[in-house]
Amino acid sequence: MVVGVALGLAAPEIAGTAAFSIVGTAFLRLIRSIVAPLIFATLVAGIAGAGSVKAMGRIGLKALVYFEIVTTAALAIGLIAVNIVRPGEGVHLAKSAAEAALPAVRSDLATVMEHTVPASIIDAMARGEVLQIVVFAFLFGAACAAVGAKARPVVEFCGALAEVMFRYTNYVMYAAPVGVAAAMAYAVGSKGAGLLWSLGKLILTLYGSLVVFVVVVLGATMLIARVPVRRFIAAAREPFLIAFSTSTSEAALPRALENMEAFGVPRHIVAFVIPAGYSFNLDGSTLYLSLAALFVAQAAGVQMSIAQQVLMLLTLMLTSKGVAGVPRAALVILGGTLASFGLPLEGVAVLLGVDTLMDMVRTSVNVLGNCLASAVVARWEGVELK
Repeated sequence: MVVGVALGLAAPEIAGTAAFSIVGTAFLRLIRSIVAPLIFATLVAGIAGAGSVKAMGRIGLKALVYFEIVTTAALAIGLIAVNIVRPGEGVHLAKSAAEAALPAVRSDLATVMEHTVPASIIDAMARGEVLQIVVFAFLFGAACAAVGAKARPVVEFCGALAEVMFRYTNYVMYAAPVGVAAAMAYAVGSKGAGLLWSLGKLILTLYGSLVVFVVVVLGATMLIARVPVRRFIAAAREPFLIAFSTSTSEAALPRALENMEAFGVPRHIVAFVIPAGYSFNLDGSTLYLSLAALFVAQAAGVQMSIAQQVLMLLTLMLTSKGVAGVPRAALVILGGTLASFGLPLEGVAVLLGVDTLMDMVRTSVNVLGNCLASAVVARWEGVELK
């Protein structure tokens, strides 16, 4: 990132050339190739692996209800913040010729409903229709769970495909330093130093929004559920700091499980809710996604109606499920969502340069939210946390 910014400022006539653009674009195409198979495989394996809704039982239903309420609140806070601060104004991103040819997303109810349902999963994957892939994967996974043992080979295949796509993503991310340097050099060289000011506003907006989310939403949740605040902070502090320092939720998982059990949450609740939350309760990532998507729209000069923003919110809420284990998972999902809404994929390249600074805080909030989710479900089950 630093090398790219320095090159863009020192030699904009070189950094702003097609050579740097091609490197960044190639990296973005690799990221986009991950989206369809990864979302399909992880959702099918996750839903079918958990069994039917009846098998998941009362605890699973309560956890899923809580997850959806809290992640929707996170998306809404991000949406409000980015509309108030408008950090993308003045960046001037342009669509490529291929992206400009994509049809605009209409916002009337009939079109939205029709657009959500896939006519062909192969066609949806080929065109990058993320919401259609999610709908198909949810129904397919539920069907696998209902069939039971006969569907085991299909579920195992999807699990194996997910692991392969995780490794594929790791390979793609080996090129991230070169991709970041080239993308930042081209962005700064072609758009000027004003881009850095806009990215700084975005980072501050994200940090401020997450503070509001933690204090208002998670704080109110603790009070409503009567979770002991001081003891919870003491129990969640270590996994929170591990996630912040490593930018990886998985690194904090063992300590989160251990600390929340010591906090008083029964083992069977901890063992289900926290791992499930790693797929279905990504509070920090979902808030970031709403910020980032609208940042790109503002930078591209695209005026999105409230209906279109709500549709994007719904899309992000669904597509953010199931990919917590992927490095830079939020960028993968963001790339697919931008393509679905006809927004320039170059926005991912611009955000990639400062993603580490944002990944640290959103990952730590993900872990904090999942620790609290286990405590809330325990209280919902009548467990006393004294």
